[in-house]
Amino acid sequence: MTNNINTLLFDLDGTLINTNELIISSYLHTLEKYFPGKYQRDDVLPFMGPTLHQAFASVDPERVEEMVADYRAFNIAQHDALVKEFPGVYQTMQTLTEKGYKLGVVTTKKFDVAMKGLSLMKLDPFFEVVIAMDHVKKFKPEPEPILMALEQFGSTPAEAIMVGDNYHDILGGKNAGTSTAGVAWSIKGRDYIAQYEPDYILEQMPDLLTILGV
Repeated sequence: MTNNINTLLFDLDGTLINTNELIISSYLHTLEKYFPGKYQRDDVLPFMGPTLHQAFASVDPERVEEMVADYRAFNIAQHDALVKEFPGVYQTMQTLTEKGYKLGVVTTKKFDVAMKGLSLMKLDPFFEVVIAMDHVKKFKPEPEPILMALEQFGSTPAEAIMVGDNYHDILGGKNAGTSTAGVAWSIKGRDYIAQYEPDYILEQMPDLLTILGV
């Protein structure tokens, strides 16, 4: 039953806002500079979810900081042109806010860039709490950022659902003791997110309203 749920925590990229093309383009731009001709679109999909440092450390531990800096410069420059909205997200957040739900974002992005995306999609007024990589020492799937968000809300894990498009989100929610919801619009596909056995799978964001009985 979900009638005890009052807090909803969302991943940002690929869940609330469609940054897929921005992220893929940013990785391809950066990797092409350091490894010309080596990486194609499908090769960078596994990098989506982990932090930038984790992703680039897997290809070249010696040049992580350089690659992160190049990635971020390109990403910021192209941000507003490439970020798109997912259908039904704005209306769902508006309804949840009107019904009194506590809404938060838990992301592995830096806070300023996360707020840039929320603001661009006009979603920022709905989120009272935004936990970014700047705020924590350990990232999803570690429970720290999720528990930090719940603490700021004064909510317990039993009162919350963690919603996301990547295994970090689902396992992070499980590790924190919340319910979990995977989104079928993950760029990696519905089957990808289903294998981590979230409590719910959303075909579209308004499905959340049905689950909550709103």
